[in-house]
Amino acid sequence: MKAVILAGGLGTRLSEETDLRPKPMVEIGGKPILWHIMKIYSSHGINDFVICLGYKGYAIKEYFSSYSLHNSDVTIDLRTNTVEVHRRLAEPWRITLVETGENTLTGGRIKRVLPYLEGEDAFCLTYGDGVGDIDISASIAFHKAHGRAATMTVVHPPGRYGVVELEGDRIAAFQEKLPGDGARINGGFFVLSPTVGRYIDGDDIMWEQEPLRGLVEDGELNAWKHDGFWQCMDTIRDKRLLEDLWAAGNPPWKSW
Repeated sequence: MKAVILAGGLGTRLSEETDLRPKPMVEIGGKPILWHIMKIYSSHGINDFVICLGYKGYAIKEYFSSYSLHNSDVTIDLRTNTVEVHRRLAEPWRITLVETGENTLTGGRIKRVLPYLEGEDAFCLTYGDGVGDIDISASIAFHKAHGRAATMTVVHPPGRYGVVELEGDRIAAFQEKLPGDGARINGGFFVLSPTVGRYIDGDDIMWEQEPLRGLVEDGELNAWKHDGFWQCMDTIRDKRLLEDLWAAGNPPWKSW
């Protein structure tokens, strides 16, 4: 099975970082968050990736074109212009990097990479800015069992704000908002049939709008419930949170 990663957006809410590089290349613990996402899939045996490029996509191409060299022990002989690899430490990944257009929306990016998914009964899809201890294998098994076109991993949104209880102008109680209050949101880890392409008309279609609504109306979208860790990286605050978790050792999304 292949995993498609949407990595072409502008990442405007993280402009402190994305003025210089695409959002999926923003680093957590010295590695791009894109690498962390790929490691999550790889830990479940998925090593074939299709990455949808857009804004500053060349940076992702340059990173992976030299990835093996940077992660191996080598001898470089300048006299003969040869490179001898002694110990290769790179992951066994096959990565297809697809120029899906800088201004193409998420649905359009999926439509553009469907030719690279020919022969696949199903594929995984996620965004290039979120991590979690998602049981990818279980979500795939769930998808195959229900037989519908699409499975969305739904998660509890992380708590951000304290809850204040008022009595007139007096604060009667205050409690930090706990992650998840019963509501769930799109966690971004999908398992899809390539037939979802029929719900996408062109480059200007947001996957999160007409296609998902169409799948709902046709009864073709099921929810895989994830109650563990999940965190997106929308802001510099989110980045610092993930950095702190990584620096503390054994971050909750690490399963490799």
